[in-house]
Amino acid sequence: MKLKDALAFLALSLAWGSSFFWIKIAVSEIGPFLLVALRLLFGIAGLAVVVWLRRYGVKDLVINLHHHPEAIRDHFGDGSAFDVHITYSYEPELLGTAGAINAVAHLFAEETFLIVYGDNLTNCDLARLVAYHRAKGGLATIALHYREDVTQSGMVVTDDIDRVTHFQEKPPASEACSNWVNAGILVAEPALLRYIPGSGFSDLSRDVLPAALADGQKIYGYRMSEDLWWADSLEEYRGLERLLAAGKIAL
Repeated sequence: MKLKDALAFLALSLAWGSSFFWIKIAVSEIGPFLLVALRLLFGIAGLAVVVWLRRYGVKDLVINLHHHPEAIRDHFGDGSAFDVHITYSYEPELLGTAGAINAVAHLFAEETFLIVYGDNLTNCDLARLVAYHRAKGGLATIALHYREDVTQSGMVVTDDIDRVTHFQEKPPASEACSNWVNAGILVAEPALLRYIPGSGFSDLSRDVLPAALADGQKIYGYRMSEDLWWADSLEEYRGLERLLAAGKIAL
């Protein structure tokens, strides 16, 4: 059975600058887990992210809005144009990619969950990533992508068995000691929630993952052979729009 045939999703969404969403997944073949997608792209690129996730069974999204909520509502509507159902909720205060999880932490308390940042495009094989995580048996597994210039990314250093030894967000070139960066896709166990502060703003990459690592938790890196297209700037985003419109990117 293919992963996409085994999934049934319930999605929840929060906003980080624009928006992001969480999707709860019941998977009969590989066990239940949750999916979190952050900072959803808009336009053609946003549709591509939704199509990629929908391929794995996304059916219902609840998007909690913050920045320009009317633009998001106008663009995605009720979701029917994308073969999903979208419910909206407004979030008045941003709490970060980790802090915002507290509001729905009960959904993550008993199941493995998958986090996917939606501000890049990828054709990562989610089934293979989850299988790798389960084989390693760690607290979390981060998808890693090779990048020549890591100064604008979250650099990740691993040992010879791909266990993460340390993180560094956007290191200066003189301090870069790895070309592998956080691809914005992570599989984690519920115990990761213990490292999220109970209140206030917190970030997964800057606060939570380093805290878990410092506590001796095993975190592994999955070196992607799949593609990833960056959208770190407006120029890159517009480039992605053009490539997608021309049919030059296949997710």
